[in-house]
Amino acid sequence: MKTPSSLEELIAALRCLPGVGPKSAQRMAYHLLQRDQAGARRLAGALSLALERIRHCERCNSFAEEAICTLCRSPRRDPTLLCVVETPGDLLMMEQAQCFQGLYFVLMGSLSPLDGVGPREIHLDRLIERATDGVVREAILATNFTVEGEATAHYVGELLRARGLKVTRIARGLPVGGEIEHVDSGTLAQAVLERREA
Repeated sequence: MKTPSSLEELIAALRCLPGVGPKSAQRMAYHLLQRDQAGARRLAGALSLALERIRHCERCNSFAEEAICTLCRSPRRDPTLLCVVETPGDLLMMEQAQCFQGLYFVLMGSLSPLDGVGPREIHLDRLIERATDGVVREAILATNFTVEGEATAHYVGELLRARGLKVTRIARGLPVGGEIEHVDSGTLAQAVLERREA
């Protein structure tokens, strides 16, 4: 029996999610269609709404529904400190750790020439513009301790130091090869507190 083309398309679409292979995508599709059609409608609606409303904050480059997100508009944040992270998930983890009261810039990735990700793809032009606004005094590099994260931190550090900014790197309280999004908040807080010159 041939699988209906709309079902094949659903399975193929689910495979765009990280870590979802053909079998997992097939199980998800069958579950949504067979056991949870209301959940499938909710998922479709939420995804459609997010695609329509979510954009990048003009200041921090994270996801927002407004031109400038609530975090960037907050008068309680220290505008002289700018923490550079790879993903919105990393920003969320930093906020949950409650160890940083400055502002952020989200690169939306890390340098990876083998994957075709260069300075343009991670918005380094926007970062430089943001970091050299005359208010920022210190840029804290909080990229992951992976090969790509380290290369990104080095490259960004050189760019910002050349423009007269103090540049620090979070301490290696995180495990080598670890990703900020998956670390406990105590370890992350310690890493931020023990940051060093990059």
